Amino acid sequence: MRCQSYGPLTSTAHFAGLSGIAIAAALVCGCSGSNHPAPTNGSSEETGTFGSASESGKLNIVTTTAMVNDIVTAVAGDRAIVTGLIKGTQDPHMFTTGRNDVNDMLSADAIFYTGLMLEGRMADDFALVGRKGKPVFPVTEGLDREKLREPPEFEGHWDPHVWMNVELWSECVGQISRELGAMDSGAASDYQARADEYRQRLTELDSYIRKVIATIPKEQCYLVTAHDAFGYFAQAYGVEVKAIQGISTDSQAAISDINSLVDFIVENKVPAIFVESSVSQKNIEAVIEGCESRGWTLKIGAELYSDAMGDPGKYEGTYIGMMDHNATKIARALGGEAPEKGWQGKLSDKTEH
Repeated sequence: MRCQSYGPLTSTAHFAGLSGIAIAAALVCGCSGSNHPAPTNGSSEETGTFGSASESGKLNIVTTTAMVNDIVTAVAGDRAIVTGLIKGTQDPHMFTTGRNDVNDMLSADAIFYTGLMLEGRMADDFALVGRKGKPVFPVTEGLDREKLREPPEFEGHWDPHVWMNVELWSECVGQISRELGAMDSGAASDYQARADEYRQRLTELDSYIRKVIATIPKEQCYLVTAHDAFGYFAQAYGVEVKAIQGISTDSQAAISDINSLVDFIVENKVPAIFVESSVSQKNIEAVIEGCESRGWTLKIGAELYSDAMGDPGKYEGTYIGMMDHNATKIARALGGEAPEKGWQGKLSDKTEH
């Protein structure tokens, strides 16, 4: 038996889009507290990046996560200078801005972010720049809410990890094309052409993921991860996800949660657990030790990219490379069949654990 695809999950909850000045009103409704959190290790105090873009005649675009940055860059092409605020393995759930980050947003022509409260600690900043008249676009705004997940532990809010479903994330590419075309109407057809070309590549990537995940034997088709970032992946590609932490890395894993997961892994003889590039391995190690105490050897299948992509300049540092890596590593670690170098033969030499 092989992994089977699950149908889309539906939700009856209502959603209020957060774009531009509308964010300020949403904050009053309780989407964010009035006290902005103090900067953490996720904050950025780097020197501002803007200053010459206006002279170049190109749009200045600021983005939040690397995933948003990658698809905005693909659609914008040479019509814009696109700069991401959240760097490397910084956690978007925990990210807070520094002074220069805010200055960059105030200097930009537009800001694109994920939405669905992924960048929840930046809500006050989005409201500020919106009040200054800057366009602020959540790329998930146009998605059909019936396609979004609303996990019980995240009641009242949607799961923001939409990029884990390539087909759904592709719809966000179309949203970006429409927003850029409205801002720069003379080049609207160029944005549309780039978006169409990129979305075709995503369609091919989606097909690859479905193919390799379907080769995993059904009895081993369990994806155990550090936090619940792979719900859309499970929904789209037919794996069952078990996570130590909830949707947000802000949550804490209780000892009972770890023990319950150990029981599940041992009972179902799950062969591998996966670490995430943007999440601490402490809880993963506790689960492995718990399994060992029960006589079951649990290996680390691979490091997956969840809330951050790979290193800039590398294939895994693109959205396509990130998802190719994840699908390939998951399939191979759980007993499925996938080429070692992935869909396009471009994966790095970093092997499975």
